Amino acid sequence: QVQLVESGGGLVQAGASLRLSCAASGYSVSNLGLGWFRQAPGKEREFVAAANWNGERTKYADSVKGRFTISRDNAKSIMYLQMNILEPDDTAVYYCAARGGPLEKDNVNDYDWWGQGTQVTVSS
Repeated sequence: QVQLVESGGGLVQAGASLRLSCAASGYSVSNLGLGWFRQAPGKEREFVAAANWNGERTKYADSVKGRFTISRDNAKSIMYLQMNILEPDDTAVYYCAARGGPLEKDNVNDYDWWGQGTQVTVSS
């Protein structure tokens, strides 16, 4: 069983940056694909970014390409999401997720373990 805990959310102004962290425990995630998703009020959970088991392959939603960067440190069992040039539309609860396979995937249904989420609010 993989436990995931997100941190780093907060309230920022448009144009600011935040870095989210996701700490994994309970089982080694070094061979697992990891991803970030977000859910705004009244909307479905949507894909943000994903990385394969060693972080060498990544995938991003079109809405965050060029602004967000996913990375992982397998030695520390931590994944990051660097978010730059934040926009009000980025406001959501951000979730990290792990899947029982090595590849990066962009579908919610491909992930097996989820964190509790961290709130990101971007004011205009």
